[in-house]
Amino acid sequence: MHDPLSDVVRLLRPRAVMANPITAKGAWAVRYAEYGLPSFCILLAGSCRLSVDGHAPLVLQAGDFVLLPRTPSFTLSSPGEAPPPIPLDPLAAANTRGGLRYGERRGRPDLRSLGGAFAFDGGDAALLAAMLPGVVHVRGSARLAQLVRMVGEEAADAQPGADFALTRLVDLLLIESMRMAASDTAPPGLLRGLADARLARVLSQLHAQVDRPWTSEQLAKLAALSRSAFFERFRRVMGLGPMAYLLAWRMEIAKTLLRNEQRPVAEVAERVGYGSASAFSLAFHRQVGQAPGRYARASWQSPQLRQETL
Repeated sequence: MHDPLSDVVRLLRPRAVMANPITAKGAWAVRYAEYGLPSFCILLAGSCRLSVDGHAPLVLQAGDFVLLPRTPSFTLSSPGEAPPPIPLDPLAAANTRGGLRYGERRGRPDLRSLGGAFAFDGGDAALLAAMLPGVVHVRGSARLAQLVRMVGEEAADAQPGADFALTRLVDLLLIESMRMAASDTAPPGLLRGLADARLARVLSQLHAQVDRPWTSEQLAKLAALSRSAFFERFRRVMGLGPMAYLLAWRMEIAKTLLRNEQRPVAEVAERVGYGSASAFSLAFHRQVGQAPGRYARASWQSPQLRQETL
């Protein structure tokens, strides 16, 4: 079967932008401003309290992994009584070399962890955020712990081939995180759909043959459901109808082809299942808010010029 999860990671093309060791001792608390990019943390030893804005607080223990797809403002503190939090800038923390220390500056730390963040060279980070809960909390995953440690080692050592190794490790880190989050308790979207055996078959075929002129009847047959039962189930689990999902995925692919590969509009139209460039351009404009040619030109320009064009 075709693997939609791999499709998403290939489209996003994630890369590590930083990975820092973090230690703490005594009573402490820090408050990070909103970062916006996905970030992660693995607790190697000790425990702490994590309070992410808009979510219930968590007590993290050694071996816990946390992924924040959007990284809003959050507070980290020692367990038990903690002082008022010290405000920190996430961008400044990301540029800190040699690690971060919270609380008492001297002595053996009570807590050791590794925190990092990544950006995407391909798709929009909003695609990942739409698939995942606001806080992904995994307890006791040896695979995730190993991957995060390897990311930290590659980021710190800067050995030959480190850039390539980091890219592959972050791919694996994302896939493992999404596997852990794929369940019927995930928010409506692809991960929840992949946890549904009937819809997983449909999603596999949609991703494998994105250029095929699919109909709701064909997709319902793949799911072994009536057309009405299939539509209701797909919409409840995925958060949108099957044709709307197919359109959204086609446009994500199209944006990547236009932005990163600079393909001609006619070729992109054919790749994502449109019989003519004009039909594709109309659909793209409705979905993205720009004509594909203008979107491509804005993407190729410098950030400053791109802002002016948009």
